[in-house]
Amino acid sequence: MDSRTMFVLLWMLLSSTSTGIKLDEMVMLMLSLQSVQKYHRMTRLLIKSRTWSLKGRFIFMKHWIKTRTEFFEKAKIIIDNPNPAYGDEPYTNQYEECGVEGQYIHLTPDYLRDNTLINLYGAKGRVLVHEWAHLRWGVYDEYSEEKPFYYSNGNIEATRCSKDIKGQLSDVTTGSPCRNDPRTSLPTKGCKFFPNRYQNTHSSIMFLPSLDSVRTFCRENEHNYEAPNLQNKKCGKATWTVIFEDSVDKDALRSLKPLKSSPPAPTFKVVQRMHRVVCLVLDVSGSMQGSRILRLQQAATHFLQNIIEDQSSVGMVTFSTDASTLSSLTRIDSDTTRERLVALLPKTASGSTNMCKGLNQGLEVLKKDNGDVLGDEIIFLTDGEATDNLNSCVLNAINSGAIIHTIALGNKADKALREMADKTASDDILSNQLLNGFSTLTVPTGDQTKDPVQIDSVGAKTSDWFNGTVSVDQTIGTKTSFTITYETTVPKIYIQSPSGSVYNQMQMRHDESTKTVSLKVPGTAQHGDWKYNIQSPTLQSVTVTATSQAARADVPPIIVKAHMNQKFSDGTKPMIVFAVVTQNYKPVINAEVWATLEPESGPPQILQLLDNGAGADAFKDDGNQNGQARFTLQKRGGAPYVSGYVVNGVVEPNPSKPPVPAESLVIGSFTRIATGESFEVVLKSTTPPNFPPNRITDLIAEIQEDTVLLNWTAPGEDLDQGTAKSYKIVWSFDLKMLRFNFTNAHEVNISGISPQESGSVEQHSFNLNITIQNGTTLFFAVQSEDKEHVKSEISNIAQASKIIPLPKPREVLDIDLNLMFIAISVCLATVVIMGIIAITTWVLKRSKPS
Repeated sequence: MDSRTMFVLLWMLLSSTSTGIKLDEMVMLMLSLQSVQKYHRMTRLLIKSRTWSLKGRFIFMKHWIKTRTEFFEKAKIIIDNPNPAYGDEPYTNQYEECGVEGQYIHLTPDYLRDNTLINLYGAKGRVLVHEWAHLRWGVYDEYSEEKPFYYSNGNIEATRCSKDIKGQLSDVTTGSPCRNDPRTSLPTKGCKFFPNRYQNTHSSIMFLPSLDSVRTFCRENEHNYEAPNLQNKKCGKATWTVIFEDSVDKDALRSLKPLKSSPPAPTFKVVQRMHRVVCLVLDVSGSMQGSRILRLQQAATHFLQNIIEDQSSVGMVTFSTDASTLSSLTRIDSDTTRERLVALLPKTASGSTNMCKGLNQGLEVLKKDNGDVLGDEIIFLTDGEATDNLNSCVLNAINSGAIIHTIALGNKADKALREMADKTASDDILSNQLLNGFSTLTVPTGDQTKDPVQIDSVGAKTSDWFNGTVSVDQTIGTKTSFTITYETTVPKIYIQSPSGSVYNQMQMRHDESTKTVSLKVPGTAQHGDWKYNIQSPTLQSVTVTATSQAARADVPPIIVKAHMNQKFSDGTKPMIVFAVVTQNYKPVINAEVWATLEPESGPPQILQLLDNGAGADAFKDDGNQNGQARFTLQKRGGAPYVSGYVVNGVVEPNPSKPPVPAESLVIGSFTRIATGESFEVVLKSTTPPNFPPNRITDLIAEIQEDTVLLNWTAPGEDLDQGTAKSYKIVWSFDLKMLRFNFTNAHEVNISGISPQESGSVEQHSFNLNITIQNGTTLFFAVQSEDKEHVKSEISNIAQASKIIPLPKPREVLDIDLNLMFIAISVCLATVVIMGIIAITTWVLKRSKPS
């Protein structure tokens, strides 16, 4: 990878003098650049490269800056190898509701270097503006590859916004005018809309940013509500309206003024992550006695043996009334070094809880590495009940440049711990399951083949057999380990490989002081189901945790990430749990995903996370659903590929973009465990909030004869939980009337319909008591209501047209052609025969003697 070239191209891409963007009101570019500066923590740009040699006039520094919180996994704009579903096509990963920020923009090195792609997608600056609107403001595309055409007032229209964009329809496979499918009367698959190169309209960026005339977003008076695109399905309003009324910048936009001069050129800070430096700062005060100190030992043992990467440096500090250093920074270079650190773990607890002494001592240990703590890490484990004033040292810790992970036991954690974790861009884990908490404390490098993966983690309180299965799938297998913990008496443990080989305790490591038994599978673990059988001689808690790494350096493992949509709620907005299951950039679908929420008191709450395109899930079949797990190469948006343009009435096609493989790969059984973030809910009143049923976004309508068929996913009583009380279904000949005057539209009689449980598929048919003629187009919408008469938002508006298939003249035509061919053949044969006879007669006459 020529990283210098890529850096220069990136500079040019973001430079205001080379983007080629000319926005009427400069809204897009100004907010893009201002937001990068104002919200720099949220919009870090990270270029992934393993070999960098940056020299030239664009670099004004001699050395790398050591990273602090710049992680590849947290970057908002990434440059990496292609997503198989997109190739080199730029796209934004977004899976939340309309108006909510996306996850990241993905650009490829070839996209930045290859200027021929400008013909396919448009100028790079314009493309970045298109993707920034996805990322920052949560708007969606106004084109559709699934439904590129639709009916409007009896006419065929290309799916676009605005309808003022003119063009021609042409078949890309033949270059001739498009033909219509006799079943739908819409253009066939090879038909594409070719826009005129020169347009009179200025909108819209979310449809086709490659057009020179396009400089703004669609406003309400320009927006095409009929177009079957994601913007209408997910938002139901113009992109301009979403940006100014629903986005994260809506308040700032109220006082927005046009720029008086060109925006400043972007600046770059080039950083590099060196080897990892970590200090464990462990609470050994009196409140950590008993089971807490044992759990601390077991979790830290698992971290040191299986999680912390080779060549990392690890130190250890304990604190109670005072603080002491158990180990200075030690390079992890062998299993022997790991075991030496495990042997130093504290075994007793007493005294008060002077957190500041422990924190300051940990920072001093980190300084011994290179004189500063920038980018180094502290894993701060405590019961959270400080006896000193923690606020007196938090500011110094935040300003030090260190990354501080806090793991707080119990429900009395000092709020300063949360602030310290938030300000250093770390995860604050509030959980009693320390083993899982420590397993998440990795620093992603962007190379997932080198990161540990937690396969499974289960536990039980038993005095009998504890049995289970761990699936080692084809994407993992190296450095596979099983860690078993117990409370009082060592159990009998047997672990069986898929081929039947049995590992017993003679082949495992037993640390009696930490009550931990571990097995490191030699070489690459066999793919398949590994079975464990554990017999506990007494009633005690037993846990099993399995971890592994990628089986091959060129095949990233399947990973799962979990996060909340927000870290704090006062009850006005719902808390949403997201889980993303991927291999590199390929989503894994048909996996069964469950989330466990652990409150400070009371039993845990277990939720199944569905991939049905309803409720909190934005796209169906892009993640998880019951069934056989497989990879999917489903594409759902991004910068639009332009098939070509019309110039002077002539279609000038673009080169075809490289084909994307359509086949998805079945991956079989696998398991993954991920520990998410902590969050806080403080209700404004003692009465729990009553959320309405979630908005239906997948309503589909179809007309068969005189019957209307409607299909959607059932919402819940509260958002996507429970069962709604009732539905209201309305229809109209006029989409805008339905959109803006829902209550006055024609209502469908659904007295016999009761909503099903959330997530169920609703399929219903109706007769509207009107005559539906060929070419009739109707619009439908649904609203649900809960038992407290709280109504949901109006659903997406579904369009249905009655199309009577044209008669199939093909067979008749074939017969006529056959008859014509036979007749012509006979005529030709007759002519030939007559010619032969005439020539023969002439020759015979010439041959007679005079």
